Amino acid sequence: MTLPGVLLLDAASPESGALARAAAARGHQVHAATTTAAYAGYGPELKGLLAGHIATDFTQPDRALAEIAAYARRHGVGAVLTVNEYLTELAAHLCAELGVPGNDPGRARAARDKAAMAEAFAAAGVSAPHTVLAQGETGLRAALADPRIGFPCVIKPLSGAGSAGVTVVTGPAGAAAAADAARTTAGMYGGGGDGRVLVQAYAAGTEYSVESLTQDGTTTHLAITRKQVTRGPKRVETGHSLPIHLPQAVEADVYQEVEAAIRAAGIRNGASHTEVIVGADGRCVVIEIGARLAAGQIGFLIQHALGLDVWAALLDVALARPATLAPTARGYATVRFVTSPRAGRLTSVCGFPTTGPGVPFVRWRAAIGGLVHKPGANGHRLGSFVVTGPDTDEVEERADALLRRVRIHVEPVPENTGQVRPASTSAIAP
Repeated sequence: MTLPGVLLLDAASPESGALARAAAARGHQVHAATTTAAYAGYGPELKGLLAGHIATDFTQPDRALAEIAAYARRHGVGAVLTVNEYLTELAAHLCAELGVPGNDPGRARAARDKAAMAEAFAAAGVSAPHTVLAQGETGLRAALADPRIGFPCVIKPLSGAGSAGVTVVTGPAGAAAAADAARTTAGMYGGGGDGRVLVQAYAAGTEYSVESLTQDGTTTHLAITRKQVTRGPKRVETGHSLPIHLPQAVEADVYQEVEAAIRAAGIRNGASHTEVIVGADGRCVVIEIGARLAAGQIGFLIQHALGLDVWAALLDVALARPATLAPTARGYATVRFVTSPRAGRLTSVCGFPTTGPGVPFVRWRAAIGGLVHKPGANGHRLGSFVVTGPDTDEVEERADALLRRVRIHVEPVPENTGQVRPASTSAIAP
């Protein structure tokens, strides 16, 4: 019996690679829809797993949809998956075109376009910060004058990812520059320069994300993740830890709001990653939702802490098979992201961990001699490592100790040389 093929929309990230390995191990032919440039950067292991690929132009979604659908039909594809934030809407339309399990294509934009997301949340009664879509300087002034916004507030692009172009503004003086940063933030496949930005009320509290998997409209929450985030105008994630257990009433409220957000975004078959803030009073507000497995190694944290084969579960959902979602372990896992202390040219790194007992995953992304940035978005990470174990405090202490051993040397590059530029979201691993 010939098994259905599995198609990945972009396969460059560690999460995509894990999906490819899981599908190939089960005997499925694995295909990738990607760009010519991205495919050239695939490593030999990933290329060796692929039965074929199609190069397309994701900046032309209608054309890409037609080309990929034709390819999928020719190659007997029976499952479509992506962990790329920018391709979740295309995935929903492709699944509908092929008649395979996926999300509601009529609502899929709400998980990508943050203005559409705010409208969907409001219509569904999701507790979320008040958000205003602002056009130009006049619109920005009007949004800042809205009593439901106030200061501090958050100014962000409509469809970015990885915190790129997002600024926490504490007063009117910084608003214009923050709006300019949001307008000029380019996505992975172009975009930016829209002229419109989102102005959002600031939600104070502790940041978490909820990792969930939905099959045929029924949602299972896999874990709550605590997020370590920098302070100041640029809130960049520096680590994730899971599983986090909240007081029962608070956890119930979080899950209720997350499930409402999942329905509002039309997520019916697949993973979701929902970012929330829990205030000092225990109340939850939903900041954003993504119709995909979380990046930042969260899938690997789930795998190592809970013994849950999240990759197999995602494949089962995409293939309309019952997914196994019960944890088989009661451990704890955390990831630390290594960033540069300043912008410049990376000259040396020492003390970066290697894999071993309790350190199952490491990844270094930066090249010696290459330009690096003081972190202003998640894409400015230089590397990451995962630490696991049975005891929460011991794992956190060991991760912090490993991070302190890392020594990064960066040679300043004069800004007026034009060699150091803010990175766009095109630099962010999906």
